[in-house]
Amino acid sequence: MQKQKIRIRLKAFDYKLIDQSAAEIVETAKRTGAIVKGPVPLPTRMQRFDILRSPHVNKTSRDQFEIRTHQRLMDIVDPTDKTVDALMKLDLPAGVDVEIKLQ
Repeated sequence: MQKQKIRIRLKAFDYKLIDQSAAEIVETAKRTGAIVKGPVPLPTRMQRFDILRSPHVNKTSRDQFEIRTHQRLMDIVDPTDKTVDALMKLDLPAGVDVEIKLQ
């Protein structure tokens, strides 16, 4: 039988929040005796928007805005029931999106 692993992918706009959340997840998993691989920083996704400053003329005058989405990837190898319960009870900040896959 193949070993089970939990793959956790974190996404956030603020890199400080995502690093804090990743450290919290790693600490919780290690406390319950699981092996943690990561967090691995994935490429930052940048969306850029160009907006016209003037409502009527001056097409050459524009404002530029961007949204940066930071991502981290972690694998928890051989999780126990205790590990899964501890991760489910974990309270993370509101700005962090968490995707959990069981493989």
